[in-house]
Amino acid sequence: MSVCKFFFSLFFACIFFSFPCVAQQHEATADGSYVPILPSDSPADIIRKAAHVVPSPRQLRWQELELTAFFHFGINTFTDREWGDGKEDLSVFNPTRFDARQWIRVAKAAGIRQVILTAKHHDGFCLWPSQYTDHTIKNTPYKNGHGDIVKEFADACKEYGMGFGLYLSPWDRNSPVYGDSAKYNDLFLHWLTELLTNYGKVDEVWFDGANGEGPNGKKQVYAFEAWYHLIRHLQPQAVIAIMGPDVRWVGTETGQGRLTEWSVLPLNANQQASIAANSQKDMTFAPLGDLMHEDLGSRQQLLSAKGLIWYPAETDVSIRPGWFYHDKEDAKVRTPAGLMDLYFSSVGRNSVLLLNIPPNRQGLISDADVRSLQGWRKDMDSTFGVNLAAGAAISSPNGVHPHALLDGKNDTWWTTTGSDTTATITLALAGEKTFDVLSLQEEISVGQRVEKFVLESYSGGQWTEIASGTTIGYKRLIHFPPVTARAVRLRILSSRCNPTIAEFGLYKLVE
Repeated sequence: MSVCKFFFSLFFACIFFSFPCVAQQHEATADGSYVPILPSDSPADIIRKAAHVVPSPRQLRWQELELTAFFHFGINTFTDREWGDGKEDLSVFNPTRFDARQWIRVAKAAGIRQVILTAKHHDGFCLWPSQYTDHTIKNTPYKNGHGDIVKEFADACKEYGMGFGLYLSPWDRNSPVYGDSAKYNDLFLHWLTELLTNYGKVDEVWFDGANGEGPNGKKQVYAFEAWYHLIRHLQPQAVIAIMGPDVRWVGTETGQGRLTEWSVLPLNANQQASIAANSQKDMTFAPLGDLMHEDLGSRQQLLSAKGLIWYPAETDVSIRPGWFYHDKEDAKVRTPAGLMDLYFSSVGRNSVLLLNIPPNRQGLISDADVRSLQGWRKDMDSTFGVNLAAGAAISSPNGVHPHALLDGKNDTWWTTTGSDTTATITLALAGEKTFDVLSLQEEISVGQRVEKFVLESYSGGQWTEIASGTTIGYKRLIHFPPVTARAVRLRILSSRCNPTIAEFGLYKLVE
């Protein structure tokens, strides 16, 4: 099912309303994540509608996670490959010290809140004892054929209160019916049913777009519509990424998000085709054009749209050069400073970071990865543990609820009076402070609105610009040379309807 068809189905199932250009406290609902553009809509109507497109409850929960993790683990771990061909000798799979609880402890200690296991990669090897193929863990030496990695992983997630997600590759280089589209799609539904009914609550289902020819020489045509329907029926709270209606790929596996990242996008019926054509290739895809095209959701893009959707970005990247574990990469694990850079360029650019942490052949997260993650968590705590803006006296002539900027809550917010789309917020800090990081958060449950902002500091009797940006979204982080000041001001220069700022922070990056 195309993204276009999926969201138009929501339209016919729901009733949509026009909203005034004023931020109002309300509960986000799923029907607000899509809105149609009518032939009679003026440019002002379209921008007003864009300002009121909001995430569904499942999308909002996912965005607030900030940090998620991938665990690429399977037959490739033991063959030292990235892509298997489905002809592997299953006798090599035997993680003698496998401990899913260790994986989850390591992830949780790093601040990660949801994890995804590669239940089946392109090689077709299933980490659970599926009834529908012999290419599974039941035909390996692991626990004498009685093991179930998915179950152990799910149980560990439940024990530690971790979000549980599953990756199931649509491509299958082992199945003899791959390429016979009808038969393979039925088989895939059986696999999905096993995974979504036997392991408790599933919080995310992750599809990539890799595709190829089957043994019959024909390219498989995936039945996404049927797969989505089954997921919504069996696990309605689960977000579907990235070949799905809830979450999109940012377009690169470098960990770099866009400097201008809109979660509200014009409807694009070719979204899935673009992902399928470029999935798992080197930085070749962006939803509406070039690889990292900065203009996905600008006013110009919206004015020619047929509809508007809330379609947030996920930034996936590996802690190592490869996605599966390789001994030769033990010395190439990203450093704590490198992981901090990823946080700024993903979460700090209105995205969710999906960090791959591949377990080794013993079935454990390697010491080098653990050390790096621990160092990163320490640096995160040192940097963001204290908001240097705390205790500031706030003034905003045309603003309301200024106290919300520093209350540490995402569900309260400052906004403007009337229909003002620009504003100045001045903060007289509680003494002289030295900082080099700005953190801003919009209240996305009422929409994403800010289009341009500037931060200035006051010294020597004048205001000096120290940072600027375009979109904010869920979170925007900007690092700049250290500044020492007693006062700062945030100027909102452009916004779609009334801007809503949930949180304002100043921090000093750990050295």
